[in-house]
Amino acid sequence: MPSPVSIQTQDFDLSAEVEALRRADKGVGAVCSFVGTVRDRNDGLPVSAMELEHYPGMTEKAIEAMVDEAFKRFDLRGVRVIHRVGPLQVQDQIVLVAVTSSHRGQSFQACEFLMDYLKTQAPFWKKETTPEGERWVDARVADDAALARWGIASSNG
Repeated sequence: MPSPVSIQTQDFDLSAEVEALRRADKGVGAVCSFVGTVRDRNDGLPVSAMELEHYPGMTEKAIEAMVDEAFKRFDLRGVRVIHRVGPLQVQDQIVLVAVTSSHRGQSFQACEFLMDYLKTQAPFWKKETTPEGERWVDARVADDAALARWGIASSNG
């Protein structure tokens, strides 16, 4: 069975990814997905581009561990996480989290759980291009608080 996690430079097709999850399991009754995109503003400044870096191998392993944790916490049928790296433009897709379950509640919760994890614990580094030049994006205390509600402590902010 292929890994549910993919770190890639190329864009992804939400419809194709969801269809693959559904086609793989006739017991799927609910699909929840989240797609994050590059915003045109952050911390009060216009953003014209973003570049994401990661440690190959380590990043996939860390996300796969959190997918395993999601399967332990929620009654899931399937999960797909795609995170892009490299240079991206405003409105480009960055991340996909798609979760299937028998019932919607588990899918909603697991999708949110995985996104809260990705925002705080996945080893990615983001650099934005603004009118003032390039800057690295710092972790936010609010993201740590979102993860804490799942019983996971973080100290990024």
